[in-house]
Amino acid sequence: MPPFVERERESLPVVPLRDMVVFPHMMAPFIVGREPSVRALELALGGPARRIFLVAQRDPKIDDPVRDDLYDLGVVARVVQNLKLPNGNIKVMVEGVKRARLVALEEREGTLWADLESYEVQYPVEEKLQLFMNKVLGTFEQYAKLSQHLAFEGLMPTLKLDEPDRLADTLAAHLTVATPEKQALLELLSPYERLQRLEDLLEVEIEKIHLDKRINVQVKKQMEKAQKEYYLNEKIKAIHQELGRKDDRSDEIAELKEKIEKAGMPKAAREKADQELKRLEAMPPVSAEATVSRNYVEWLVSMPWKKSSKELRDLTKAEEILNSDHYGLEKIKERILEFLAVRQLTRETPSQILCFVGPPGVGKSSLASSIARAVGRNFVRLSLGGVRDEAEIRGHRRTYIGAFPGQIIQMMKKAGTVNPVFLLDEVDKMSMDFRGDPSAALLEVLDPAQNHAFVDHYLDVEYDLSKVMFIATANVADPIPAPLKDRMEVIQLSGYTLNEKLAIATQFLVPKQLKAHGLDAARMAFDDEGLRTLIESYTREAGVRNLEREIASICRKIARRIVGRGGEAVADAPVAIGAETVGELLGKARFRPWRAEARPEVGVTTGLAWTAVGGEILETEVGLMRGSGKLILTGKLGEVMQESARAAVSYLRSRASLFGIDPDFAEKHDLHIHVPEGAIPKDGPSAGITMATALVSALSKIPARRDVAMTGEITLRGKVLPVGGIKDKALAAFRAGITELILPRENEKDLEDVPAEVREVIQVHLVDSMDDVLRVALAGTLASAGPNETQLGAAPSEPPMGSGSLAH
Repeated sequence: MPPFVERERESLPVVPLRDMVVFPHMMAPFIVGREPSVRALELALGGPARRIFLVAQRDPKIDDPVRDDLYDLGVVARVVQNLKLPNGNIKVMVEGVKRARLVALEEREGTLWADLESYEVQYPVEEKLQLFMNKVLGTFEQYAKLSQHLAFEGLMPTLKLDEPDRLADTLAAHLTVATPEKQALLELLSPYERLQRLEDLLEVEIEKIHLDKRINVQVKKQMEKAQKEYYLNEKIKAIHQELGRKDDRSDEIAELKEKIEKAGMPKAAREKADQELKRLEAMPPVSAEATVSRNYVEWLVSMPWKKSSKELRDLTKAEEILNSDHYGLEKIKERILEFLAVRQLTRETPSQILCFVGPPGVGKSSLASSIARAVGRNFVRLSLGGVRDEAEIRGHRRTYIGAFPGQIIQMMKKAGTVNPVFLLDEVDKMSMDFRGDPSAALLEVLDPAQNHAFVDHYLDVEYDLSKVMFIATANVADPIPAPLKDRMEVIQLSGYTLNEKLAIATQFLVPKQLKAHGLDAARMAFDDEGLRTLIESYTREAGVRNLEREIASICRKIARRIVGRGGEAVADAPVAIGAETVGELLGKARFRPWRAEARPEVGVTTGLAWTAVGGEILETEVGLMRGSGKLILTGKLGEVMQESARAAVSYLRSRASLFGIDPDFAEKHDLHIHVPEGAIPKDGPSAGITMATALVSALSKIPARRDVAMTGEITLRGKVLPVGGIKDKALAAFRAGITELILPRENEKDLEDVPAEVREVIQVHLVDSMDDVLRVALAGTLASAGPNETQLGAAPSEPPMGSGSLAH
């Protein structure tokens, strides 16, 4: 059945309550201090019923509330007791009588008066409601037992009530929840709804109490553990003092303070170190945080902040060191001597950042260590091959477990000085993934305008890298990001010639390997023919790494022979390592040196290519078949190289009548262009004139000279454009026995880098167009279409226009 609500209108003085709610049927004490509230209380005490209206404020901070600052529902209460305090306030005890809704509010007689509509709720008690009352009462009993704010033993007997309205108000009054929650309970007129809401609130409060207890137990255990550790540590200190031993903890702090004093840190780093040391002193020595702080301070004090190496500025001695370690490489040696000369004139030189780019085995990494010896600095090496995490460069933040500084800071600690030679090896082999881009982190390291204030994530203070001489190495410059490349001075290293390899083997590799294998010149000796055979038939490289490996292999085999004979001395008859001995020891030759053929062939030309390991000879073949004009390209050619082939065919079609070739050849024949060694990918525009010459030779039936190599890009108008890698290509031609070389005229400036021994042997023809190329490359004369056409073909007795020696 629904509840019966009896309504009544009346007018009473008002006392606003700051942060409490009074319920009907409950006694509640509070203090009245505001003047309007004191006046209202005096008016109520002067009346026969001693009744007053109590209503909660929405905001307890307001001193003079108006209508909108009060809740709509309050309680009509009777003043039971009152006591005037010395400060003028009144302490009162009231008893809630019934609920009342605030209809209107006015100010008169120095206080607030309210027009009210009061309620008397009568709710029939059914069996279902009685069961629910018992359930809520049981929940409250559980809450009262757990709560520290309620006197369980004295409270529970007062709750044996049969009226649901009174029971709900009594439970609500004893519930320790916020004022808005209590006001919501007051505004529920239905006792059943009020009991339901009480059930929900009680379950939440019980869960909160359980949670608080669990937290308190954990905190108590931790406090007991900390107190136990403190007690034991103090006891250990006392025992050590009795035994006359020193306190390790105090000694450690004192030692760190002394290191901080001697480290010579800048102001910001010193403040950071002192701050962390204070935190460390306040921590238990066995805590995890103490370990983190200790490691951080130790990293700070172990870094070189001011210590530097004394540079060697003797140019003559530096040149001797460089020449004793490496053969050739004149450009790099000159650059280092220039640096030392500048250092003699001024100490304020910017950070030096060099990048050696060249094929494997030419001595890029070992050259960096020689530079360090030449300038008298410490040397450290950081390999960047396969690095893909930015934290490898900048370090991890200390919030992570097991955090460490980045490799830059670690290497600086290893160097022990602020001005080492720092090798960044294989800088072109870095990659990136979801963890960041390490090449982007290197931008700050290699920027002279920024690296004086490099910040590692772990140290979190600025570190000066401006005095470091950075040297990077790479096999190819293309993978290096443009912003990073822009910060470095790139120096190209090319492959070695045969004579250079012979000199390197004789002066460096052979003595090194003899010593490494316990041999000497009295036991074995290489002659020039033996080394030449090793270089030409057992290695194919721009550098000398594989050559050194083969020399080591021969040394091992000779050592095996000596030990097999009992190890007797052979000083009088050293083992001579000639061409035949190399074959006996290493087996059949692994490589057949490519040699230019004297007999010209139709449709076959000799081109030149550049690779990461140096220059290579690149033959081009053209086959002519009956067909419908298809162009077949094979040899694993890249997109750019295929476009060069199509450009060569288009050029030839536009000039067919001039060359005496059937203008309709593209409709009657299929053209097949093939570049041998089909398993190797090939790309680039530099084979344009090579393919065009082979096409002209095949269609005109005029043989092409095989002792002439060429490189250059072709346009549709037959112009020859410059290409790269001239030095490496010239070396490849020299190794292959080529006697003449065709190069674009705009590459004339690159001839200065070609070694003198190559310039003396090979004749170069500098060309502007395909007409110049065909005059040199073809072994016959092209037939012209008419009497007025100029004949093209074999080179005339006078040097052609644009021809010249490489020595020029």
